[in-house]
Amino acid sequence: MSENQHLLAEQRRALILDEVRRRGGARVNELTRRLGVSDMTVRRDLDALARQGMLEKVHGGAVPVVEASTHEPGFEAKSGLELSAKEDIARAAAALVTPGTAIALSGGTTTYALAQHLLEVPDLTVVTNSVRVADVFHAAQRTSGQRPGAATVVLTGGVRTPSDSLVGPVADQAIAALHFDLLFLGVHGISVEAGLSTPNLAEAETNRRLVHSARRVVVVADHTKWGTVGLSSFATLGQVDTLVTDAGLPQEARAEVAERLRRLIVAGEPDLEDTAGDLEDTAGDDEEPDGDDMAAEPGDATEDN
Repeated sequence: MSENQHLLAEQRRALILDEVRRRGGARVNELTRRLGVSDMTVRRDLDALARQGMLEKVHGGAVPVVEASTHEPGFEAKSGLELSAKEDIARAAAALVTPGTAIALSGGTTTYALAQHLLEVPDLTVVTNSVRVADVFHAAQRTSGQRPGAATVVLTGGVRTPSDSLVGPVADQAIAALHFDLLFLGVHGISVEAGLSTPNLAEAETNRRLVHSARRVVVVADHTKWGTVGLSSFATLGQVDTLVTDAGLPQEARAEVAERLRRLIVAGEPDLEDTAGDLEDTAGDDEEPDGDDMAAEPGDATEDN
């Protein structure tokens, strides 16, 4: 695709990884045609992704890595993946936040993207166990000074994980004493059977505390997280109010999510909750009046909703 010729290396590698995972493998010559770059560029990208443990090189191309349930990629390794999807998800999730509320953001690259969209929402109290998320708000204050309505940030403390989250007894105790209106939760994996999961046992316990302290739980996860299962589950789908994801989520997965969650938001597409309401109204308008309705007195007529 000619428009892909000027992609940044990180964006190009994200496309390659998505292609390999989606199709179960990809050849170098296929990737060069799709991306409009040279064989040498694709091979360098494959080498970089293989060094990060994101795929396995084979003769003539690459195949997905079958990851152990304990494998935990670092923040940098994940930050270059699914960039456009994460940005779309972050923008859609930010629209759920009301000024003046107390929210929590877990660790992860998608919640990191979300934090950047929340800088202009006034009077927030932000609880987070993510060093990266806290840095977004602190950096904004250093740049522009302490402006009116700037977020109050509570960093939980704890032991740092490869994904730059703070976990363990210190984080758990801090979170247990707090209550917030809305939790935005990044996940390693999500599935019907395992629910929400992570490869890090300590992070699983900290995430359980976050879920328990929240009035509403919003999972922010791109389509590649669907079907992935980490070592430890920390919540069922029934404990999630809303999933915000991207258009890459397969239709069968959307159907399974819709059966179990109150709300599914696919970034860039109509909100299913709002669409359902519109369809109900339309169905009511299309019904033919029966004889009784025709005979009703004017004062008994119902109003259109």
